Amino acid sequence: MFDCIIIGTGAAGVSAALTLKARGKNFALLGSRQLSHKISAAEKINNYPGLPAVDGEQLKAAFLSSLNSAGIQITPAQVTGVYDMGDHFGVLCGSDSYEAKTVILATGVEAVKTIPGELEFLGRGVSYCATCDGMLYRGKKIVVVCTSKEMEDEVEYLASLAGEVVFVPLYKGTEIKGQNVRCINDMPQSIEGGLRVERVVFKNETVSCDGVFMLKGAIAPSALVPGLKAEEGYVVVDRACRTNLSGLFAAGDCTGRPHQYAKAVGEGNVAAHSVCDYLAGKK
Repeated sequence: MFDCIIIGTGAAGVSAALTLKARGKNFALLGSRQLSHKISAAEKINNYPGLPAVDGEQLKAAFLSSLNSAGIQITPAQVTGVYDMGDHFGVLCGSDSYEAKTVILATGVEAVKTIPGELEFLGRGVSYCATCDGMLYRGKKIVVVCTSKEMEDEVEYLASLAGEVVFVPLYKGTEIKGQNVRCINDMPQSIEGGLRVERVVFKNETVSCDGVFMLKGAIAPSALVPGLKAEEGYVVVDRACRTNLSGLFAAGDCTGRPHQYAKAVGEGNVAAHSVCDYLAGKK
């Protein structure tokens, strides 16, 4: 069992990992080995102390250099659920799972907001994980909303299982094709149904379906963690980056504005120190 699992490899996650490493803790850093897309995509950053007028690729290289120098490895995984087990947490990543005494959420924020019905039907026809739930829809009709070309392998996997796929790419340049795949360029407005999902309403049409897969680079923390307190889409934390769940901490953009690297790095450091205090109190 890990002392801590850090979810997210943006500025807050990197900062938390460096602090936990310095404090000698046993932890896992889960996320993309390419770090946050927000970092690499930045044209110019003028307010990061010590690195004037740095661009995103330069900041990304600096972060990776710090991780490498500290001997910190990133475990490439997308977390689909965090569960409070009482004295520890279970973290689900597709077909893999991890256990830790504490968790730091450093998930950032997703540019694509949740749509009406998305969270309400989670587990009742809405899924964020193709690997976890794809087999449940073998031969059925599903809607797949995808926010990044990097996740097209998951779309292809779902198409190999489902009878019919309505594919909704929220980006340009898709190459997904298939006899059972219909691609539409329309924005989903809501997910509706009774006990389970029955349809997705778009601007220009309504699609009946058995399930909906929302393939995103980041999942709303309130969807990841049952019972987590959030307001206006942000995790509620105190000055020590503690959430309402004992042993669960949050840092960076997911805790609210300002969405700035300096703020995220600071909160990542604070969250890691709070983890150490929490673990010391449990001894």
